[in-house]
Amino acid sequence: MGLGAGSIAIIALVALLIFGPKKLPELGKAAGNTLREFKHATKGLADDDDDKKKDNNKA
Repeated sequence: MGLGAGSIAIIALVALLIFGPKKLPELGKAAGNTLREFKHATKGLADDDDDKKKDNNKA
């Protein structure tokens, strides 16, 4: 139940109609920054969990 090409095209068209062509690049950049920060934060959490597992195995 994924998104097909038609669904993505409809979503893009609706976004273009709602936000306009000048605002879409700014929204895309903001979304990319948000995803990058989320990925960085979750990577930090996963690294913390790995460190805890290593510490527990040494004890």
